[in-house]
This record gives sequence, structure tokens and C-alpha cells, in this order.
Amino acid sequence: MEILSTDFFEGNLFSYLILPLLIFFARISDVTIGTLRIVMVSKGQKLIAPLLGFFEVIIWLITMSKIIQNIDNWVAYVAYGAGFATGNYIGLIIEEKLAVGIVQLQIITRQNAQNLIAKLKAGGYGITHHEAQGANEKVAVIYTIIKRNEVNRVLEIMRTYNPNAFYSIEEVKSISRAASGYFKPNLRWRKGK
Repeated sequence: MEILSTDFFEGNLFSYLILPLLIFFARISDVTIGTLRIVMVSKGQKLIAPLLGFFEVIIWLITMSKIIQNIDNWVAYVAYGAGFATGNYIGLIIEEKLAVGIVQLQIITRQNAQNLIAKLKAGGYGITHHEAQGANEKVAVIYTIIKRNEVNRVLEIMRTYNPNAFYSIEEVKSISRAASGYFKPNLRWRKGK
């Protein structure tokens, strides 16, 4: 029985199919975790980022040890590269779905912004707005701080009331509780708790 298992691990099926598949999936895992770790570091998540980093490095070390043990196996190299590329793609998709964090949305419109402002306020979004001078005419500038997972909702409101408005989105690392009396995602702040 032991001879069969040793033969299996030294055979072509294992070396050129099973091992590369294991390397491929390990690379997907560690690169996906690495992508999420970088996002958590940029968001200041001091507990989650190191934990993700621990698992990322452990998986990477195991994968690299298998590459070194099979240094003459070109299929393992291809699997390693393909796993890296796929892991980046999957990590970005997961990060997009998680929509972690807070963003500042800036809307600039030449059209009258009163309906848009009223609709954003009615939706519970705190806004700041002012008139400004654009390149050729006066414009309205609207700012709001929202959770990243609410961006599509706010953009739908904008497209409904000012479809030609220009907008930009910036990541926000932190906000001041004192200045966030109308910050919708955390209603406890609104109630003064």
C-alpha cells in the first residue's frame, strides 16, 4: 500500500496535473487574500489586515516549497503564474462586492441642482453644496460622505435628477464624529449617541 502511494506522488499524473492544480488554487487563495489585505491596510483595519497577512504568507510558503521541490516542472510554473493572475482578478471582484469603507462623492452640475439636493436630503444623505465658477459658467458643487456600498444608490438619484452631472469619488480613511451629524450609515451619530 505504501509503495502505491509513493508511486502516485512520483508519477506523471501527480507531477503534471494534480500538483500544478494544487499550486494554481493555492496561488489564487494567497493572492486573493493579499489583495484583500492591501485593501484592509488602506482602510486602517488593524486587526483584520495582519490576520489576512498571516494566512497569505503561510499559503505562499507552502506553494513556493512545492515549486522548489519540483524545479524542473514547467507546468508548475505556468500554474503558479495563472494562479497569480486569477487571484488578482478574484480579489478585486471580492473587494468590489464587499464595498468596505467610506467615500466622498463630489457632484458638479451646470443644471439647476435644487431637485437633486432635495432628493439626496430626503434619502437621508448629509450634503454640503455651493455655487462655483466653472470654465464658462456657474455650476453647483455637491459633496456627500457615504458608505461605499451606497454609491450606486446615490448615483441612481443623481442620474435621475441630473443625468449629465460630472462626479468623482474619493476614498475617505476616517471622518470626524463631531462633523458627521448627518452621516447616514451610522444612525447612532445622528441621534447623538
